[in-house]
Amino acid sequence: MEILAFGVQADERPLIEEAFADHHEVRCLDVFVNEDTAPIAAGYEVISTSVNADLGPRVLEALAAGGTRMIAQRSTGFNNIDLKVAERLGMTVARVSSYSPYSVAEFAWTLAMAVNRRVVRASTRTRDFDFRLDGLMGRDMHGRTAGVLGTGRIGEAFARIAHGFGMRLLGWDIAENPACRQLGMTYVSKERLLAESDLVSLHVPLTPKTLRLIDGTALKSMKDDAVLVNSSRGGLVDTAALVTELRAGRFAGVGLDVYEAEAGLFFLDKSLHAVEDDTLARLVTFPNVLVTSHQAYYTEEAVGQIVDATVRNVLDYRAGRRSENVLVPRS
Repeated sequence: MEILAFGVQADERPLIEEAFADHHEVRCLDVFVNEDTAPIAAGYEVISTSVNADLGPRVLEALAAGGTRMIAQRSTGFNNIDLKVAERLGMTVARVSSYSPYSVAEFAWTLAMAVNRRVVRASTRTRDFDFRLDGLMGRDMHGRTAGVLGTGRIGEAFARIAHGFGMRLLGWDIAENPACRQLGMTYVSKERLLAESDLVSLHVPLTPKTLRLIDGTALKSMKDDAVLVNSSRGGLVDTAALVTELRAGRFAGVGLDVYEAEAGLFFLDKSLHAVEDDTLARLVTFPNVLVTSHQAYYTEEAVGQIVDATVRNVLDYRAGRRSENVLVPRS
């Protein structure tokens, strides 16, 4: 059986091909699944997709009509998949339930320190041989307060790094993590966490309840000189409201690896195209904002684990087995 993998990055391709080599043939494409590209999957029983694939009702119906019966998504998030429609169509859907939490946690800290210490501005200046320090002053993280929204495996890894910096830890989650408690974390309400934290980092999944968790009200409750980092899902932050606060001169820094309207933009080269997203265009103009293209997970270790789990998901599907990765079981 040949598997069709959509949205494969250049660095990812050899890992996918090697992982599947002893099991099935795999055809890798750099295009993402959407209404225009779904017909390419005709005749493929199994396809693999990335987090920015469009797997809404129309696309799923087109895939099912072409013979696709299994979708193996190469990510933990699955908010891009209409699971009810997939179940109605008799399609099996699996994801990667976990991979290296350090990849995302370490990158979240990369964003935090980059905006705090004005690294991007400094790098741009020195390329022009401008070695002034004006406007580059940051702050020690030691002794300050880190607020961690979501204290699962990634949030815990982020908290451990914050603990290493000597920071006070505040946490918010539906369930407390004993390991974070051992680090000295105090669990508080979201409102208190936002009001007291010098650094706020988001590590919660995107669900109907967490959609725009950081809205205009939440942003206004934060310290004027706080640092906000989102390496989880773009929809957690109301970007328009964030732009409004930035225009008012608030926040020492904002680091975003995700964006609520990133589908159709991130992972693609848009450098020769007019920017149609006015909110994103405005966002990247702020000197205290750093936007990256959903790369927090992108380490050799994490991608390798994602690919290995994807292979296991396909093998489980073929063997009729079910694992914790299955979102819609085989009918």
